[in-house]
Amino acid sequence: MIDYSVLDYAIIDEGETAQQALEHTIEMAQLAEELGYKRFWIAEHHNLPAFASASPEIIMGEVLNKTQRIKVGSGGVMVVHYSPYKVAEIFKTLAAYHPGRVDLGLGNNQGTAVVHKALDTKDKTSYEEKLADVYDYLTDKLTEEGSPSKEKTCSAILHCNPKITEVPEMWVLSNSVKRAKITAELGLGYVYGIFPQAQEKALEIGRQAAETYRKYFKPSKALPEPHVIFAAFVAIDDEEQRAKDLTKILDLWLMGKDQFSYYKHFPTLKETRQTTISAKEAVVISQNKHRMITGTKEEVKEQLQKWCQGMQVDEVLLMPLMPGVEQRKKSLKLLAECCQEIQL
Repeated sequence: MIDYSVLDYAIIDEGETAQQALEHTIEMAQLAEELGYKRFWIAEHHNLPAFASASPEIIMGEVLNKTQRIKVGSGGVMVVHYSPYKVAEIFKTLAAYHPGRVDLGLGNNQGTAVVHKALDTKDKTSYEEKLADVYDYLTDKLTEEGSPSKEKTCSAILHCNPKITEVPEMWVLSNSVKRAKITAELGLGYVYGIFPQAQEKALEIGRQAAETYRKYFKPSKALPEPHVIFAAFVAIDDEEQRAKDLTKILDLWLMGKDQFSYYKHFPTLKETRQTTISAKEAVVISQNKHRMITGTKEEVKEQLQKWCQGMQVDEVLLMPLMPGVEQRKKSLKLLAECCQEIQL
């Protein structure tokens, strides 16, 4: 058995509103807790009509309030757009209400030019500096400069409130060896995902990234020991034909048509069947096959087993991208069974 967690996107299905999608996220979290999932994370996406997860921190608060034990986190906050100080304040506040249950996952997706402009992203601080700043503020590692990585701007020490007794675990979402080393040196948790940007030799790169991370890891207040999570998009069903249909839907979605804004809700099987795939799009679909785990329960378990053993991971983070909340709930049950049967 391996620890298993889920990353939710607050998917908006055909005929449903964003408000309904957010309610479904709560239902998914409650079911995940019942099924023994370790964490329930929420993604951050902007300007995507099919997802309602623009503000994972706010969704986290609602999920924390309506669950009892499961750890709840962001997967992840795109810190390149924000002030590290404010990010730390938000997560310290969440942790003050729910000590020991809050995770802070951080990502580096710049988003489209339109999103970049809308978020008024002008700060030129590097992603690595921002990671260090968030950690410093989160752990109260203050200096007289008031900001750990910047030149002195005032004479007073800048306190990051509220004061908390238990620091949230910090995680970096990545798919590169270079970022794995940086994460290790900062003493943060490492999430290796086969996201849309993942390269073809993703397993080999993942193995190298995990080895590098463990080699250079330095214990920190955010994480005392190295911890590697493998993250993947999944489509699963216990019926073979249904599993194939769900895979086709995921194929269509991961094509990223109009920068993932073409569909105003998550695509359905009917829309998938009505879509004509060009030769160029067929190539993209083929290239994306290594970026997902799909099939029946046995097929998915076999693929997860390969990744878990190949990377020697400590945990898996599963992203069920499928239409219909009932189908996604069913997938949580099947995926939990898969993970409980994995032998390391």
